[in-house]
Amino acid sequence: MGERLAVVSGGGTGIGRAVAAGLAADGLDVLVVGRRAAVLAAAAERISAECGRAGAVRGVVADLTDPEQANLVVEAVGERAVDVLVNNAGGYLGGETGTLAGVAAHWRANFDANVLTAVLLTEALRPALRRPGGRVILLSSIAAQRGGGGAYSAAKAALHGWAYDLATQLGPEQVTVNVVSPGYVADTEFFGERMTPEGHAKRVAATLVGRAGEPDDVAAAVRYLAGPSAGYVTGQVLGVNGGSVLGR
Repeated sequence: MGERLAVVSGGGTGIGRAVAAGLAADGLDVLVVGRRAAVLAAAAERISAECGRAGAVRGVVADLTDPEQANLVVEAVGERAVDVLVNNAGGYLGGETGTLAGVAAHWRANFDANVLTAVLLTEALRPALRRPGGRVILLSSIAAQRGGGGAYSAAKAALHGWAYDLATQLGPEQVTVNVVSPGYVADTEFFGERMTPEGHAKRVAATLVGRAGEPDDVAAAVRYLAGPSAGYVTGQVLGVNGGSVLGR
């Protein structure tokens, strides 16, 4: 068992899996949280093998839009302190918006998936955060800064305001709170079958570096914010987008 513990929501695939692998490589034990037991088990087994520490990564099956299931993560943490909490769960949820009822359901679903999951998990684990030295990291999106995603953009933007508030609250306890805002990242489940070759080319062309992002690009930013070198960084939004949106 390692000395430090990380919790990564949405940790079974894509960016979340890359984050979990990076943190495990840095010597942390990792709990990956998600709704699909088989996916979590496969990720936990593979990452543990890759870092050469059996059991370094464990899966916790929970739907984080449900307060009762968020408590399952608390039970899995037990008496340990949480050094790093990465709120990565979420995604773009479509829906029927031809009626006001459909609009309401669509917006609530995106808010629940992207904001409520982070809020409930953070509040559930807040007493367990390492003091001093804890790290809370929220995964946002370039859509929060430039729009284009409707309810998804609005939900991700809400994380920014909440992060500023949370950073203010936890700063005196030497706990940092930051946001990582990725641009277009290939090799994830985010777009599913919606991505076309034309869409891929358009997004790559919008970058300054001429390539799509990779999950490891985002994981590297999270690893920095989770590490000792970032102890003086809090209340910030770190864009990882290849220059698609310039810092401001």
